[in-house]
Amino acid sequence: MKVVFLFGSAAVGKMTVGQELMKLTGLRLFHNHMTIEPVLEIFGSFESKTIQRLRQVIFEDFAETDHYGMIFTFMWAFNCHEDWEFGDHVRRMFEDRNPETEFYYVELVADQKTRLERNATENRLAHKASKRDLEASNSRLLRDDAKFRLESLPGEIPFENYLKIDNTHLSAEETAKQIQEHFQL
Repeated sequence: MKVVFLFGSAAVGKMTVGQELMKLTGLRLFHNHMTIEPVLEIFGSFESKTIQRLRQVIFEDFAETDHYGMIFTFMWAFNCHEDWEFGDHVRRMFEDRNPETEFYYVELVADQKTRLERNATENRLAHKASKRDLEASNSRLLRDDAKFRLESLPGEIPFENYLKIDNTHLSAEETAKQIQEHFQL
């Protein structure tokens, strides 16, 4: 099994690139809002514990299948110890159930102006109801940029299968193709 961790700042294009990578590879896409949106709809608020429990079940059960693999998208705050622990936890869940699992780490970066433009794309708004209030969504993006370090420092990612792509001027298709070719997925 292969697991691609696809991470980056808000509206960098993680879900859209993941959709294109899924088309090219047959990997299944699990973007972070697949658990966020239902919890927001049911509870009326962001319930971190519930979101994490849902993700846990999905990771555990998926790791026991014979699927080719998964693409998981998320924001990784490099200045938050909890985010590093989360990545390690997910990796261990797969390794415990499927020791042959191969892991790939893809970081997407784009300038803030581009990300604010992408924050309002039709595809994003269709899949992420919580982003449809653009004023609030843009405010969260700017607040997260100010509060968290969402781009890794040179040499900070210690994993062998790591790729960083500045996709500011790349389409989702071009970015996915780079990932597929680089890792031969």
